[in-house]
Order: sequence, then C-alpha cells, then structure tokens
Amino acid sequence: MNPSVRIAVDIGGTFTDAVLQVGTTRYTAKVLTTPANPAEGFMQGIAQVLAQTSAVPADVALITHGTTLATNALIERRGARTALITTEGHRDSLEIGYENRFDQYNFDADRNPPLVPRSLRFGVRERMDYRGRVLQDLDEPSVTELIQRIEVESIESLAVGLLHAYANPAHEQRIREIIQQHFPDLYISLSSEVCPEIREYDR
Repeated sequence: MNPSVRIAVDIGGTFTDAVLQVGTTRYTAKVLTTPANPAEGFMQGIAQVLAQTSAVPADVALITHGTTLATNALIERRGARTALITTEGHRDSLEIGYENRFDQYNFDADRNPPLVPRSLRFGVRERMDYRGRVLQDLDEPSVTELIQRIEVESIESLAVGLLHAYANPAHEQRIREIIQQHFPDLYISLSSEVCPEIREYDR
C-alpha cells in the first residue's frame, strides 16, 4: 500500500466520477452510472483511473465515496415499495408531521405526500413510556396478522417506528424477529437503530 495513492468516487444520477491522486498528480474518469447496480459503475470508474497509472488496487491507501442516489430516490419517489409498522393509533404521524409547520390550520395547504401511503402504514398494539418502561406488552398476534398483508402488497422494505423505541428497542426488535421468520430476505429498518432519538416523526 502506498499512502500517497487515494481514490474518490461520486455516484450521481447520470454519471459516476472517479479521481485518483498519486502525490500531487490527479487522474480522472467519468462513466455512466449503473442504476440497477451502482457498484458496477463504481468499479468501472476505479478501473479506468487505475489504468491511467502504474498503480494497482493493493497500492490504494484510501477510497472515499459520495452519492446523490438516496437523495434522488427520495425526490423522485422511486425507492422500494415500503410499509411502516408503528404503535397503534399513530400511523398518521407521517402526515401530521410537526405542529410548527407552515399554516398548520389550513386543511387545503399543499403538502408533499408521505413516503409511505396510508394504506401501507400499520399499527400494532404495544406501548412504551418515554423512559422505556413497558406500559402495554407487544401484542404479537397483531404483528403476525400483518404477514399476509406484507405478502399481498409485495412489500420490498419495511420500516418499524414505535413510540419511545429510542428508550427501549425491545418491541421493535421482536417485530423484526417475527417478520423475518416469514420473510428472511426482506429489508427491515428499525427506528431505534437508524435514529435512536426522541420524537417519532423524526425517527
């Protein structure tokens, strides 16, 4: 490994740019982004800049990576078909948002639709308080009732965001265990792992 050999790769919506720096000399490459598998364009870019030098992969001391793919997917709303499991009675938190939003009393205000439509937001019976104390045990049958809905709706990704899970993630973790027994390859994200902070809308 040569500490002076560094590579930076930026995956954009159309192009993937790669820069290799050896000392003070820079080499660049631009390839098409491969949306179905962004790693392909990433590796093509690296191969092209390496080909311009005598460096080999083992010489590279550092690779930095940036991308707008996630941001683009959110803006263009073309991510995976996602469902949300939350505490019963709170599935509309995504639409309610913050109380301090602009013109909160205007029912006709233009608002961006939630990333997960209401029909794919499900409530389960459980409750924690803000200290993480269990007020109501997780009702596991209310979780298993969702198995068929997840299959029928062709869900590709599942988010679990329960009230006060930042203080005690046990119910979120148990929901993941139950769902994974039926869908071992389903991508499941828990709010307590992604952003273990107060306020369910933010998580």
